[in-house]
Amino acid sequence: MQHFILALAFLFTSAIMAQTQPSSEITDGKMLKVLVVNALSDNGTVAFALYNEESFMKAPLLAKSSTIEEGVSNVTFENVPDGEYAIICFHDANSNGKMDFQENGMPKESYGTSNNTLSFGPPQFSNSKFEVKNENLTLEIKF
Repeated sequence: MQHFILALAFLFTSAIMAQTQPSSEITDGKMLKVLVVNALSDNGTVAFALYNEESFMKAPLLAKSSTIEEGVSNVTFENVPDGEYAIICFHDANSNGKMDFQENGMPKESYGTSNNTLSFGPPQFSNSKFEVKNENLTLEIKF
């Protein structure tokens, strides 16, 4: 069990930290607005990462962060081509640029994924995926 928790911590931290070097492959497409609507405080920022199935929990296609006002944070990803994607985000409450974990591997900071599916273990693309097709899209994520 302890190995599972450590693996979860490693995968989640790697995925979010990889957002500092997003890919530049996306050049044309739709606008995707993503909101977190229930941050527990306005301290720090919320980091958002956009993935496709191949890049999920590895290097994001696009990544942004945003301040929080009255529990709400939002970003807009532009030029997102049609396809299936997933979002992972977390509340960097102490502004240290990374997801913090307890000694047992459990997250100290709130996080969420598109489709608002949270389960024990790392996020899964199949549970978090959504489709960008034909028009701009707005997603709401809850921690």
